[in-house]
Amino acid sequence: MEKDRLRIAAVGDLHCHKDSQGVFQPFLARVNEVADCLLLLGDLTDYGHPEEAHVLARELTASVKVPILAVLGNHDYESGHEVEVKRILTEAGVKILDGDVYEICGVGFAGVKGFCGGFDRASLQPWGEATIKRFVHEAVEEALKLESALAKLRTEKRIVLLHYSPIRQTVEGEPLDIYTFLGSSRLEDPLNRYPVDAVFHGHAHHGAPQGFTKTGTPVYNVALPLMRKLFPERPFRVYEILKEAPCPSPTIPSTAFITTSSSS
Repeated sequence: MEKDRLRIAAVGDLHCHKDSQGVFQPFLARVNEVADCLLLLGDLTDYGHPEEAHVLARELTASVKVPILAVLGNHDYESGHEVEVKRILTEAGVKILDGDVYEICGVGFAGVKGFCGGFDRASLQPWGEATIKRFVHEAVEEALKLESALAKLRTEKRIVLLHYSPIRQTVEGEPLDIYTFLGSSRLEDPLNRYPVDAVFHGHAHHGAPQGFTKTGTPVYNVALPLMRKLFPERPFRVYEILKEAPCPSPTIPSTAFITTSSSS
């Protein structure tokens, strides 16, 4: 049965810094044993410095032998070098999704960073000062980017990568005062309009591991601090989904496993 399934390992919030060399290799190497691809759900670096991205790139290339897909997180934007961070990781073989889609073994992947703004009735609305309107506009733009990506996918099986949460359930456990900054219900709207098998996000270090959209799609919070509590020996979630197409031979370089239907 395993041959009929694509095994996905997912973790977010590595927060790699300049002194992290060797820190992630022990658990990242385990990905090769249990998964066919790895998803990284944002906050890949601690302050968004290129030096941190170089360290992470070395950690990944030394440890992970399966295709890697990722989205950036808010920490990756902190120093204003997100373009350089993306370039460094891309050159290391990581596919950064930002409104893009990818396909692995007939399974489609769509990803965006997302943004904050709150959930359901507590969602911030674009009313009042121009600053508030710009804030809300950013959340709307990320949701539209996700919707556009999902519209491009032609696969039956679909997986979504986010950094911010699209639902309230998976941030519960964090202080109530910061819920607004942990995600946005606007990200859930595209998920309810397009069929999706699963959603993975990070950001909520002390949130809940799983919730569901209003249409029943499972949403998994895979922030590393939470994964370390749940799976101390293997701090990432493994999710299996039926393949829709055969995978190339493992002897082929990992980039050959993936085809893209759009480019960033």
